[in-house]
Amino acid sequence: MQSSQVQRRWSLAGDLNGFFGLVVDNLAVMAFLATVMVGLFKFPADIVFTRMFPGTALGVLVGDLIYTAMAVRLSKRTGRSDVTAMPLGIDTPTTIGLALLVLGPAFTRFKQGGLDEHAAAIATWHLGMASMMVMGLLKFVLSFAGSWVGRVVPRAGLLGSIAAIALMLIGFLPIVEVMQVPIVGFVSLGIVLYSVVAKGALPGKVPGVLAAVLLGLALYYTLGPMGLAGPGYRPPGAVTLRFALPLPSLGFVDGLASTVPYLPLILPFGLLMVIGGINVTESARVAGDDYSTRDVLLTEAFATLVAGLCGGVAQTTPYIGQPAYKKMGARCGYTLLTGVFVGLGGIFGYLSNLVELVPLAVLAPILVFVSIDITAQAFEASPGRHAAAVVFSFFPAIARLLAIELGNPAYVSPDHFNELLISTAQGMPELGVIVALGNGFIITSMIWAGFLAAMVDKRTGAAIATLLAGSVMTFFGVIHSVEQGGGLYLPWSLSGVPRTLAFQFTAAYAVLAVVVALLSLQRDDAGGQSRT
Repeated sequence: MQSSQVQRRWSLAGDLNGFFGLVVDNLAVMAFLATVMVGLFKFPADIVFTRMFPGTALGVLVGDLIYTAMAVRLSKRTGRSDVTAMPLGIDTPTTIGLALLVLGPAFTRFKQGGLDEHAAAIATWHLGMASMMVMGLLKFVLSFAGSWVGRVVPRAGLLGSIAAIALMLIGFLPIVEVMQVPIVGFVSLGIVLYSVVAKGALPGKVPGVLAAVLLGLALYYTLGPMGLAGPGYRPPGAVTLRFALPLPSLGFVDGLASTVPYLPLILPFGLLMVIGGINVTESARVAGDDYSTRDVLLTEAFATLVAGLCGGVAQTTPYIGQPAYKKMGARCGYTLLTGVFVGLGGIFGYLSNLVELVPLAVLAPILVFVSIDITAQAFEASPGRHAAAVVFSFFPAIARLLAIELGNPAYVSPDHFNELLISTAQGMPELGVIVALGNGFIITSMIWAGFLAAMVDKRTGAAIATLLAGSVMTFFGVIHSVEQGGGLYLPWSLSGVPRTLAFQFTAAYAVLAVVVALLSLQRDDAGGQSRT
């Protein structure tokens, strides 16, 4: 009897396949977090590896243990031998978004405010912890109303905004990393696309992600010393032994006040994970594993809160693709293995060693695939008539990407950037418009896609309400903030060009709402009915 129970819950080959896939996904996200913070923003590496990583990894351990227990319980209840646990890990879009749009800019702002590098890094870390607590609490509350949120916001708005992040931040920036070491990166990307997208078989049934990483490492460390890997090759440094316990801390309390300017980014990140959790649970249900949506969402909320309390700066989420892990033969064991490996890796430091030894050009192809998959899903899962709405939601993200790149001090000095923001030689300052369009872009994307989807469906009232909501949020800088950092404000406190931008953007939404209302008063020639 005991043997039967073990056979029911575990599958050695399948769980190992799932384990490799899930671990590499988590490792890729942590590598990108470290690369953005240390490489792009010159953040102290020691704080990333010994303060941020352990708590983040603990969140993965807690969440995966709970999901494993849920799978075992479902297996017992149904008597089925093919129950597959929900995969949980560090969320890719919000981790990259938080690093690029919140933590990195905040670190720069703290230093500009007079703090030395170490103090600015600690303040940024506390801000990251506070962001996790805010998102975790939001997810906890919305866990009981997740279905309602899904009904209020059109799928094109929710998935379109995620796809916008995926395409611009998760896809484009990593593909630059891929092409910095072209032979290594492009071959690794090709293996991922061949095995995962095109469903091609690899020799020995080796998992595609694992094969891409192993081949990429072999090419990198073979061609690199010979000078054939490209200008992006960096020889490996010495392995540093690190040990850090993710102990609970009230450091997040110090960071709560700093979250206020970033709430237009932080809150949508939490909201999107709730919606994503609903969709992923439904996907697992279709594949045959009927998990409680509320329990899945509460688990990711709890894991995020644990991570934030213990120093983590990246939220956990159930991963898209539970049916794919089921097809690999994974059962209940792969999440247990992943949780223990990642959790202990954060404590004993071997995760940071892997991040340092495995080049981003080898891991970035996985993020590119994630970008492709998420963007494709936005079109596939949304009604076909809403495809234009999904595309429309991409433009604010493009603006945000431009603002990030143009605001990089390596390209444009801060003083010159500020001059360009208020330049009026040719009317409205172009850079100011780009920055305002990109600030709060996640909510903007949802509003734009929701507005267009409502118009396509001839739901004029919903379209008008969406535009008016956009106007109110613009008025206070929730979206289209005219401050470079995207902060909120009282509009009457503004002056000069920023005041003009704020009122023009606000009026644009309101006037369009009026125009749509007037257009709805027309009568349909065919039936003589109004279009409301």
